Amino acid sequence: MELLIDCIPCLLRQSLEAARIATDQKEIHNKIMKDTIKLLSDYDKYKNSPQLAKEIHNLVKNETGNPDPYQQIKNRDLQAAKDLYPLLKDFLQRKENSIYWALKVAAVGNNLDAAVYSNPELEKCISKELEKEFTICDLDPFTEKLQQSKNILIIGDNTGETIFDRVMLESFTDAAITYGVRGESIINDVTEKEAMDSGLNSVARVISTGCGSPGTILADCSPEFIDIYERSDVIISKGQGNFEALSGEKGNLFFLLKAKCPAIAGAFHVKINDYIFHYENAKY
Repeated sequence: MELLIDCIPCLLRQSLEAARIATDQKEIHNKIMKDTIKLLSDYDKYKNSPQLAKEIHNLVKNETGNPDPYQQIKNRDLQAAKDLYPLLKDFLQRKENSIYWALKVAAVGNNLDAAVYSNPELEKCISKELEKEFTICDLDPFTEKLQQSKNILIIGDNTGETIFDRVMLESFTDAAITYGVRGESIINDVTEKEAMDSGLNSVARVISTGCGSPGTILADCSPEFIDIYERSDVIISKGQGNFEALSGEKGNLFFLLKAKCPAIAGAFHVKINDYIFHYENAKY
């Protein structure tokens, strides 16, 4: 998905948020904002939002000397998700169409980006979100391909939703599953460390994409990951950043996400907060 001018204010906000998380020194905040504005003034040279976001967050890391500003937030997200694991398993066990609802469980994990972390409130929010139906759901081609698949690739997004992904993957059988993660720490996205902490390695082979952007840009990925990508019978791409980076790419790509901004909602012709499971090769 091409970088839209609508993304610029969001990227500027992200820069300030990351700067304040990384350090409390206001003079560094000011420098980061000025440097970010310079980057944003040349936004049209970037292919997509994740590519530009990587430059901005690397700027924050370099200026603050903090290689992982969101580490505490990732730890919080992961613990909150672990606490929800029994609820998620119970929910899925009560549903008849297990594949549909397993996908929905994984999609709901996208909410942890902005959830309130009081446990009772979080459980109430997640329970409500779980019951919502997909607005777009290309289940038939997915079910058909899943039955014939020997190799499944999941491309992860944020740290907290790894537990939700694990619940989904525990319902898939008879296929080799690989779970791709970010090549380095960026925002609250999952790296190999967080994937291992979530227990994903019990149901999938965890591998770095080699890409350090908040979205999987294939041109920046390692040869090992590209080989896995090209040999996968089914690829599930999680979240908005991966959609922005991978839309239009080849492969049996299924995008699984919640539309959390006007740009993404507009791309799918849905409302903000709608859930999407879209097959890239679908013909309507």
